[in-house]
Amino acid sequence: MEFNSYKTVSVNKATAKKEWVVVDAEGQILGRMASKVAKLLRGKYKPSYTPNVDCGDNVIIVNAGKVQLTGNKWNDRVYVRYTGFPGGQREFTPADLMAKGADKLVRKVVKGMLPKNRLGAKQINNLYIFEGAEHNMQAQQPKAIDINTLK
Repeated sequence: MEFNSYKTVSVNKATAKKEWVVVDAEGQILGRMASKVAKLLRGKYKPSYTPNVDCGDNVIIVNAGKVQLTGNKWNDRVYVRYTGFPGGQREFTPADLMAKGADKLVRKVVKGMLPKNRLGAKQINNLYIFEGAEHNMQAQQPKAIDINTLK
């Protein structure tokens, strides 16, 4: 057997095959759904995954307003951010973020599961979140996937 038959294929920006997928968040647990969406954004479900290239799919999340949290996490979980000024520590809960819009909550959770570098900042831009069942991305002809079948 030739040793050249086993070559590692690294994709680059030009050869990456990015697709559009629709994920329905109705009745989904927020963290479990967000981890699978983060894997889709990174491209880890593809056999040609390359860690240093944005080779993931463009993900459209619909029904983000119907996402669920287990237990009493709506009010017990606390997110903290700091403004940079003395006394500028701000706390907010998932219920506070949901009141501002479901897209803010889902985007925050998915962003926390992406790499904390320039590549992660590019990949979060491939996420489109809609609170209702309708979205305006029909021109991209996205395919609907069942997030529960992914590991």
